[in-house]
Amino acid sequence: MFCLLALAAAAFAAGNSEVPLWPNGAPGSEGKTGQEVVEPPNAEHRYLKVTGVNHPSVTVFLPDPDHATGAALIIAPGGAHRFLNFDQEGINVAEYLNSIGVAGFVLKYRLAREPGSTYTVAGDALPDAQRAIRLVRTHAREWHVNPARIGIIGFSAGGEVAALAATRFDGGQPGAADPIDRAASRPDFAALIYPGIRAGDYTVPAAMPPVFLLCADNDAGPSAALAGLYPKLKAAGVQTEIHIYATGGHGFGIDPNTRNASPAAKSWWLRLGDWLGEVGALQR
Repeated sequence: MFCLLALAAAAFAAGNSEVPLWPNGAPGSEGKTGQEVVEPPNAEHRYLKVTGVNHPSVTVFLPDPDHATGAALIIAPGGAHRFLNFDQEGINVAEYLNSIGVAGFVLKYRLAREPGSTYTVAGDALPDAQRAIRLVRTHAREWHVNPARIGIIGFSAGGEVAALAATRFDGGQPGAADPIDRAASRPDFAALIYPGIRAGDYTVPAAMPPVFLLCADNDAGPSAALAGLYPKLKAAGVQTEIHIYATGGHGFGIDPNTRNASPAAKSWWLRLGDWLGEVGALQR
């Protein structure tokens, strides 16, 4: 698998299809002319860094049709809402999902805490995630996806975006002129990986989908948040799986060159794959 991951950034550069969420421009980005910046790994950061997102999109990674399960995950990378860690928390995750027959859609969402940003998490990043879910659901036949098996996974700041998407959703707007807006924004399952959240900020809706939670105990903020969120999910009857590793810290993602010796950094995604099987996402 790591051989595949090592080629992931090259695959991205080679032209995986990038689909704009709003072909005519995103609401709230009117008049934004700044160019998106993509920086390869370097001495300052060991990941593919994306900033300046004014035209949110998804980059499409589809599994081998012979092994496709019909499941799909929107992938929201982290980066403190200042940047996107686009390979370790995006492309590499999509490559792993493809290896187990799941389609991956790596989300470029607008960054609320980038210097000079006028965007907000709830007002722009969340609508980007909701629109991505609607988009994949609308194009389910084209991408060989089951419209009832579309989930979302988020890391760190992207975990906040995913948590919002999993708790704030609607059934679509039947009379909307745009057919994408007619689709429901509810994810069918959600995974929060060391999310940058506070449990008290979330109300658990009755129709919340099954949830996968994962972090390291020595990652103070996310571990406290998940410890607070789990009882709320349990009380609401939401099917939940939680993993808190002893060590691992923050931001391990999937990195074939990791220097992190923790099992969290070496194999956490196997727990995700097991869970996807448990919730029925991998049934062919």
